[in-house]
Amino acid sequence: MKRLVTIPPLVFALLLVTPGARALDLGVIGPSYEISEPHLLQMIEQRLRAKERSGELKRLEDQARERGIATVRNPPPVAGLHLTEMARTFYFDPSFTLDRNILGPRGELLFAAGTRKNPLEVVSLSRHLLFFDGRDPAQVGRARQLIAFYQGRLKPILVGGSYLDLMKSWRMPVYFDQQGLLTRRLGITRVPALVSQEGLRLRIDELEVVR
Repeated sequence: MKRLVTIPPLVFALLLVTPGARALDLGVIGPSYEISEPHLLQMIEQRLRAKERSGELKRLEDQARERGIATVRNPPPVAGLHLTEMARTFYFDPSFTLDRNILGPRGELLFAAGTRKNPLEVVSLSRHLLFFDGRDPAQVGRARQLIAFYQGRLKPILVGGSYLDLMKSWRMPVYFDQQGLLTRRLGITRVPALVSQEGLRLRIDELEVVR
């Protein structure tokens, strides 16, 4: 009587993946079909061509262009700012601590990590900065007064409204505090606010507006 030799499952699996083992052609198990799904890029191209023929693609392009122009003309207003109700003055120290060494062009150490520096020691604020909301006629009027008072030594910076419209009207550069980067950095929460340099600090005056 012949004995039936059984191969443990683990050994059988190792034999299948051993480089010297020969692969067996087991044939086709069950029916086979060709892949009928179109290539993803081809499908996208077909849809774009269909939208182009129907005129929908041009309509979408026009809408995107109009949204872009509207965003440029009227950037999103800076969130979290309020109208000044009572005049207030506070100061901002722009000093910062270096988190890494600053090296010169030849690799020499200029400033070591941990050094505290104040940029006003090197560069001074040549003009006053005025933050105001261009959607408020009273704030726009106050800005005009301050521009005349400082004889142009003032940078108007909007936190809301169209800086392009003001530039056309005033015939001078008008800026916008994109995403509130400057107002947040300076701790400004109310406008209009006037920023000036006093020594190595920045003085910030929140100004009342007469209505």
